[in-house]
Amino acid sequence: MLRINPCKMAVGYTPQDVEKKICKVLKCNMSEILSWELVKESLDARKKPDIFYSLILDVAVREEKKILAKVRSKDVIKIEKTPYQFPEHFPKKEELPVVIVGAGPAGLVCAYYLAKSKIPVMLLERGRCVEQRQKDVDAFWKTGELDTDSNVQFGEGGAGAFSDGKLNTLIKDKNGRCHEILSLFVKMGAPEDILYKQKPHVGTDLLIGMVKNLRNAIREMGGEVRFESQVTDLIIRDGALCGVVINGSEKIACSNVVLAIGHSARDTFEMLYQKQIPMEAKAFAVGLRVMHPQKKIDESQYGKQTDAIYEKLGSASYKLTARAGSGRGVYSFCMCPGGYVVNASSEENRLCINGMSYHDRASGVANSAVIVSVSPEDYGSAHPLAGVAFQRNLEEKAFRLGNGKIPIQTLGAFAADEVDPERPDGALLPIRIKGQYTFANLRSLLTEEMNESFLEGMTVFGQKIKGFDGPDTLLAGIEARTSSPVRIVRDENGMSQVKGLYPCGEGAGYAGGITSAAMDGLYIAERIALALL
Repeated sequence: MLRINPCKMAVGYTPQDVEKKICKVLKCNMSEILSWELVKESLDARKKPDIFYSLILDVAVREEKKILAKVRSKDVIKIEKTPYQFPEHFPKKEELPVVIVGAGPAGLVCAYYLAKSKIPVMLLERGRCVEQRQKDVDAFWKTGELDTDSNVQFGEGGAGAFSDGKLNTLIKDKNGRCHEILSLFVKMGAPEDILYKQKPHVGTDLLIGMVKNLRNAIREMGGEVRFESQVTDLIIRDGALCGVVINGSEKIACSNVVLAIGHSARDTFEMLYQKQIPMEAKAFAVGLRVMHPQKKIDESQYGKQTDAIYEKLGSASYKLTARAGSGRGVYSFCMCPGGYVVNASSEENRLCINGMSYHDRASGVANSAVIVSVSPEDYGSAHPLAGVAFQRNLEEKAFRLGNGKIPIQTLGAFAADEVDPERPDGALLPIRIKGQYTFANLRSLLTEEMNESFLEGMTVFGQKIKGFDGPDTLLAGIEARTSSPVRIVRDENGMSQVKGLYPCGEGAGYAGGITSAAMDGLYIAERIALALL
């Protein structure tokens, strides 16, 4: 196999264009090419408006040595591709089921690969199936009446099901797990371009169907999937796991449990603390969502282009970082091109928000969180769950500030520490918010040091994207669940101090997004399969 890297292509290129370029680079005819694969596609906009795609291509040819000798280019190299291989498992009779707690990306993927290996598996989800969950979430956004068991945080698919569906990850993938996960997602209904896009995304509308397909596949392979089944206790004897308790009463015998809980499972964290499961507080970040016209972001990222080129490129994203005078990091997070700000609350009298996009990213408004780093030193306590208490305090203040609605404010009013005067929403920009909202003064949510760090960051970002820090930029709060405030300690085999207990995914503190959580679910499935040999 030969790899061409890079291969420069114009915006709007076709497969035929790629084949012509391959022939030119390899100095061969199409008859000599057996097959080719687009491995990676990234947009190079460093010299806008002159922008182009840079591709990585893998090409199989008839006479490899001959072509390599003829080409002699550092852009063409020989590679060996090794497909991912899950550990082979030979099922033992009367194995107790592996119980997986939580049907987010980590739990679903872990259950899928265990079931595929004919290992008995029981997937327990405290919320409802994704179809019912979608109805519950839509009702909450319309009425403000929260269902604490079925919402943006709890239910099949996890919090990622109601997000932009971004699938990029910064994890070094030495074992091929990332490509394996993306291939599984395609099999479950994701578009094939996620296999090569530099910043792949699916969108909430497609994610819901994928989650349903994944659940059905688990069941078809013999796995059990149960909803409205919250694990409320662990049964531990002599330092080893021997069962779980569901909904305070039903006992399930098991010797292996995967804790694939999301980082909003605060009551589960409290139960684990009572059971003396080793945990520690960890750093994360908090801040506000910022909203801009998508056209402004497109022009900044792509330069001046024709409408046809903008349409081919799609809604642009950005990633921004800064260091405030306080020493805190300030950065954009979970950027949603053409998306919506959503009420993502899961507890009564507490309010938190997130961002979401559909697959077409066509809302006309870009949003992302601009967040400020916080660490255990900010929590005021050395308790392992001090970060949870810190989050809850922020969310209680946000709920009171908006009287249950999402509080929003212009950046100009935020900087001046005043409430916006009454004005029609359209005078600002089309507001794309899922859930009820109201104007308020967001300065009261964070400390003054954090507010000043946020403003410093916005000023820096305005130097990178013109108008980013404009006075009419809309803000919404509070974004407090960027990542888990807790890490459940595990060893080199993925196991807790309690034998048979496997902390997994984002809630356990080992992932940061859909793909990395799914990869961690795959990793834990591997460890269990090896342990059961």
